[in-house]
Amino acid sequence: MYRSFCLIIPLVFHTAISSAQTITETFGTGANAFSMDFVTIGNPGNSADTTGNPNPVGSVSYIYNMAKYEVSREMIEKANSQGGLNISLQDMSSNGGNGLLKPATGISWNEAARFVNWLNTSKGYQAAYNFASSGSNDNISLWGSGQSSGSNLFRHKNAFYFLPSDDEWYKAAYGSPVGTWYNFPTGSDSVPTPVAGGTSPGTAVYLQPFNQGPADITNAGGLSLYGTMAQGGNVWELIESAADLTNDDGSERRALRGSPWEHVDDGYLHPTTRFTPQATDEYLNTGFRVASVPEPSALSLLAVGLGGLAVMRRRRS
Repeated sequence: MYRSFCLIIPLVFHTAISSAQTITETFGTGANAFSMDFVTIGNPGNSADTTGNPNPVGSVSYIYNMAKYEVSREMIEKANSQGGLNISLQDMSSNGGNGLLKPATGISWNEAARFVNWLNTSKGYQAAYNFASSGSNDNISLWGSGQSSGSNLFRHKNAFYFLPSDDEWYKAAYGSPVGTWYNFPTGSDSVPTPVAGGTSPGTAVYLQPFNQGPADITNAGGLSLYGTMAQGGNVWELIESAADLTNDDGSERRALRGSPWEHVDDGYLHPTTRFTPQATDEYLNTGFRVASVPEPSALSLLAVGLGGLAVMRRRRS
């Protein structure tokens, strides 16, 4: 009986951390309130994928949360209204329309970073990115070594919400709770079925007419094994990490992943595909999603699970 109980503890703990249970966070107030759904990306300390781009990629030493959906136009409009962010959105009248649940497109990396900063400061948290000026598309400055998140000088160590790094985005898309890597962000090595919208497993919004535009964020293709939707297809997604290339003036470019709805090649959905816009670039087929650190309750669960296991080991000895 005792041996069976010892085996149940880590199993239950692993299941609780790695499950795709939705975590809903609310931002703004009154008419400007909106919610954002996150899923937990567990399996901390996973081995990197050595077949992706860059190589290696996807190893993350900690538990984190990833937004289940891309950021919507409604979220940007409400944050603009409440926070005075002045973030511009692409007019998508000729590309599927400007519905509130459409992904926010025409967003530069700098604008996405300002939105993320507002998510933090609106809840009393530390801003993730260091803007020295107030222009909506101005570039950031790097944090100092005592303020940065380890070697990542883009992100402040105390930020709660942030743009996902290359490793964080890649793991949530192509990885799994048991450490297996896949060629597509559907938990499969089979090419996704191209669809105009829907939630069926093994699908993605791509190979669609350019004037159709992206699907609503909650209707944009199958789920990854961690529970995120549309990390393949619908829109390119801005990520936090610098690209390998630099601009002519030496400043860094950012990276894009995921592929948009109109591309006619499933290779764009593959883990080796990665594009490199400037931080000020705005494209009608580019959006983003948000990542965050887990709530303290999730970390408490980790401590309780490990603590209980340690006690049982001591009793056994």
